[in-house]
Amino acid sequence: MKNLRMIVNPNDRRSHINKEIYGNFSEHLGRCIYGGFYVGADSTIPNTDGIRNDVVEAFRKIKLPVLRWPGGCFADEYHWQDAVGDVSERKGVVNNWGHVADDNSFGTHEYMKLCELIGCEPYIAGNLGSGTVRELMDWIDYMTFDGRSPMAELRRKNGQDKAWKLKYLGIGNESWGCGGNMTPETYAEHYLRYNTFCRNYSGNELFRIACGPNADDYNWTEVCMKKIKPENMQGLSLHYYTVPTGNWEHKGSSTDFDEKEYYSTICGTMRIDEIITHHSEIMNRFDPRHKTGLIVDEWGCWYDVEPGTNPAFLYQLNTMRDAIVAAVNLDIFNRHSDRVIMANIAQAVNVLQSVILTEGEKMIVTPTYHVFDLYKEHQDGTLIYSHCTNDMISDHKIPAVSQTVSINDSGAMHITLSNCSLTEEYEINCGILDTKINSVSARILTGDAHDHNDFDKPEAVVIKPYDAETVHGGLKIKLPPCSVVAVEVNA
Repeated sequence: MKNLRMIVNPNDRRSHINKEIYGNFSEHLGRCIYGGFYVGADSTIPNTDGIRNDVVEAFRKIKLPVLRWPGGCFADEYHWQDAVGDVSERKGVVNNWGHVADDNSFGTHEYMKLCELIGCEPYIAGNLGSGTVRELMDWIDYMTFDGRSPMAELRRKNGQDKAWKLKYLGIGNESWGCGGNMTPETYAEHYLRYNTFCRNYSGNELFRIACGPNADDYNWTEVCMKKIKPENMQGLSLHYYTVPTGNWEHKGSSTDFDEKEYYSTICGTMRIDEIITHHSEIMNRFDPRHKTGLIVDEWGCWYDVEPGTNPAFLYQLNTMRDAIVAAVNLDIFNRHSDRVIMANIAQAVNVLQSVILTEGEKMIVTPTYHVFDLYKEHQDGTLIYSHCTNDMISDHKIPAVSQTVSINDSGAMHITLSNCSLTEEYEINCGILDTKINSVSARILTGDAHDHNDFDKPEAVVIKPYDAETVHGGLKIKLPPCSVVAVEVNA
C-alpha cells in the first residue's frame, strides 16, 4: 500500500457546483423512452400515467436535477405536433435511429409529467435541422404561454390548462453532423434567426443553449463566440465520448477487456479535461464575465453493442470501469465549475453508459448510477481547494487518484475520491485546515473492473458503508484498487 498526502483548505472557496452538472440525457433511441421510462398506462408494470414508477423513484434517489429530451440526433427530426393530443390519434413516424416505428405516445405532455414526477428541470432540444422557425416558436408558445393564443388553447384542449415552466432550450443538436452538416458560420446564422423568435412568455425565462463543438473542434467554439456573442446565448454545448480503442468501427466490449484497454479507457476519458480547458480559454477571450456557460450535454463511454442486440439501439452493459469513468468525469466537471454549468450523461436508460437498465418488469441500477448516488451531495455545493499527491500509473502515465471536495450551506464537507489503479491500494493522509472534526461517515463502491450488475445478479456491485479514520488535523482514508469513496465531514 502506498501513502499519498492530501490537503483541503475550506477557506479557499473556488466556484459554485451547479446541480445540473449531475444531469442526464434521454433520447428516442433503442429502449430509452419506450420500455425504459415509458410503458403506457395500460401496462401491468406499476406506472403513473404510463411512466414507470421504479425508474422515477431511482432518479429521485440520486436527485436528478435536469433531463435532456428528445435527442440527440432524433431532435432534429422531431416534430412536436405529431405527439400531442389523444394518443390514439397521434401521427406515428419511422424513427430513423434504428428504423423502427414510433407511435408518438410519448410526447411533450408525457415528458413534462416525467420531469414533474422526478422533480427535475426539463431541457428541450429544439429541431433546427429539419424544422422551421415557426415550429419551434409555436412549441415554446404551446408550453409556456399562459394567455390566449392558438397554441395555448391547443394545450388546454389537450389537457394541460396551466402553462409549464421551461428553463433550458437547446437550439439544434450536433449541427456539425447529424443535425445538418453545417459549418460553424452557417450554424451561427441559423441560430441567430431561430433565437430571435424563441420568446419569453408569462414570466418564463428561457436559458438558450447553442450547439457547440464536437470534442476538440476549437474553431467551432471560436466562430460561435464571435458571431453569436455571449449576449445571445446562455449556454454552449460540448459533446465528447470515450471510445476505449479510439476506433469507432471497433470500439471494444463493455465487459470483455484487458488491462491495456481498461487504462486506455481511463486515459481517453481524462482527455476531456484538456478539451474543456481549451474551449474555456476561447470562451474567456470573448466572455470574461462568464455570461455563457459550457454545457457538456453528451458524455460517457461508447462501446460495441451487446451481442445479439440491435446495433442501432446502442445497448451496452456497465462495469466498475464505467464507475471509475463517471467519477473521473464528474471530478473534472466540478473542477471546471466556474465555466461548466451543466452536464448530461448519455443516456439515462438502456442506451450507452446508462444509469438504469430495464427488461420487461425488471429494473436494475448500474455502477455508474451508484457513482451519481455517491456524488449527489456535491450538488449546489461550493468547490473548495484540495490537492492530492499522486501516483502516475500504466503506460499512459495517468494519475491514479481523482478527487472533489465541496462544502454546503450548512457547513458539511463532502469528499469524493476514486482510485483508478487495478492493483495498488492507497492510504490518503488528508489534512483539513482550520477544521475541528465532530463526525465522519463514509461509503464505498469497489470491485473488480469487470464486475457489473445484470438481471441475474442485480446487486453484484453495490455501495457499502465504509470507515474513514479521524486523526489530528484530518483523516486517513484507504482506497482499494478500482474504488470510489464518498466521505462526509461535519465540524
